[in-house]
Amino acid sequence: MKSLTKAEEQIMKVLWKLESGLLMEIVDNMPKPKPHKNTVATVLKTMIEKGFVTTESVGRFFRYFPKITKEQYSKSTLINVAKGYFEGSFPNVISFLVDENKLTVNELELLLNQLKKNKK
Repeated sequence: MKSLTKAEEQIMKVLWKLESGLLMEIVDNMPKPKPHKNTVATVLKTMIEKGFVTTESVGRFFRYFPKITKEQYSKSTLINVAKGYFEGSFPNVISFLVDENKLTVNELELLLNQLKKNKK
């Protein structure tokens, strides 16, 4: 799966939240400072070409829909990070997070319990 640019990611987050939206609904839900509607329309066109967004005609306007879920994109992104920076090893990812003090012992215990539960 291709990756999203920062601008595309901002728009995709709005679409995931709204589940669909007209151009002005998307712009209205963007964080401040809000981009111009023409900028958002151009980025949406690129996202359609990349296969992230689809449209439905509503009179003279288009309603935009995410073609992938947030979970699908998150999974793909995390796998790509692991492949690109941690030799494809998720234990290396976890080790890095521990070394950077991004995971506590309690959080690791919760993860371990989740793993044990999923194995059953």
